[in-house]
Amino acid sequence: MENEFNYDDMRPYHDDEVKATIEKLTNETEFINVLKFLYPNVDLDLFIKKLRSLNSIKDFQLQIIGPLILQIVEKAKGVYILNGMENIDPKESYLYISNHRDIVMDAALLNTLFAGQGFETTENAIGDNLCTRPWIGDVLKLNKSFLIKRNGTKRELFNAFIKQSSYIRETISQKRNSIWLAQREGRAKDSDDRTQESLLKMLTISAKGNLKDSFTELNITPISVSYEYDSCDYLKAMEFQQKRDNPEFKKSEDDDVRSMQIGITGYKGQMIYEVCKPINSKIEKYILPEDDRNTILKKIATLIDREIHLNYHLFPCNYIALDNLNHEFKFIGTKYTEDDKVRFEKYVDAQIEKIKLENKDIDFLKDKFWLMYANPVINQMSAESED
Repeated sequence: MENEFNYDDMRPYHDDEVKATIEKLTNETEFINVLKFLYPNVDLDLFIKKLRSLNSIKDFQLQIIGPLILQIVEKAKGVYILNGMENIDPKESYLYISNHRDIVMDAALLNTLFAGQGFETTENAIGDNLCTRPWIGDVLKLNKSFLIKRNGTKRELFNAFIKQSSYIRETISQKRNSIWLAQREGRAKDSDDRTQESLLKMLTISAKGNLKDSFTELNITPISVSYEYDSCDYLKAMEFQQKRDNPEFKKSEDDDVRSMQIGITGYKGQMIYEVCKPINSKIEKYILPEDDRNTILKKIATLIDREIHLNYHLFPCNYIALDNLNHEFKFIGTKYTEDDKVRFEKYVDAQIEKIKLENKDIDFLKDKFWLMYANPVINQMSAESED
């Protein structure tokens, strides 16, 4: 069924737009400088020639983005694992909703791993606030990203909400393409991962039938993302202090670019993606005929959150952080060793050293580090206790 929307300003590029977009990119000085940084040992002229030979989005992802992502991870000595692929069918389309750890890498690495297992890559929602340069938007759209409007008047944002909802539903139910969405706007700075009900409200705007059916049509499948280390942890801790000291503090565009750069290239240790089972069967079980709209939204959010929390992969640093947060030694000897503790605390000290604030509050910053690394344990234990 046709709809009233033109998605050209937000959708990923189509195959017939690839060559013109790459031609524009390769004449962009800043983009060329980024290529020089990413590929210092590659003949740039030959690389640009290869770029200009690409004919499709799939070519761009498989020949450029995928190898680049794996190269970056391996250079940073990271380990990547994708589990749970038996829970999904390559012939089906899904709305993957995951917790959000890194601006770029969450979706980029996931898609690279999907492609490596013969699955189609997903379309990825990304805030248009990250497109601080036109060429960044071009690269993202070549990598199957579609833009979510972050700024504007209330009316503009509401209209964008409607359009985004329609695009997501149409992509999954009619185009039969899968989509990746973060469970909330922006990253959870303290790693307390919760699905925003506003996100679920957005998804329902385009529904034609009842609310329960509108969710089952989307085939929601949570993905639990676990990074051993968060390379942007010190930036997040610093932002906590900046907001504490100045409630009006807001990050600049340069701050977002910096987070993207550090998030892409920084050390994360193990990066584990756990594809959970689709929640349609649980929606059928837990959503009751008498449930009102708000109850249904809360239940859907809880179903997504529990799957994400139960499927975290936890590391020694998570248990060390929880013990330090509570001034206990509850998990030493079972979840971590004394050497693990010394190593992690040295890591935290080194990360805090990177923070440049005139009135740096070491104790406050350390507490924020403990909290962001401890919350996955707290949430998983809470989810397990509810079984």
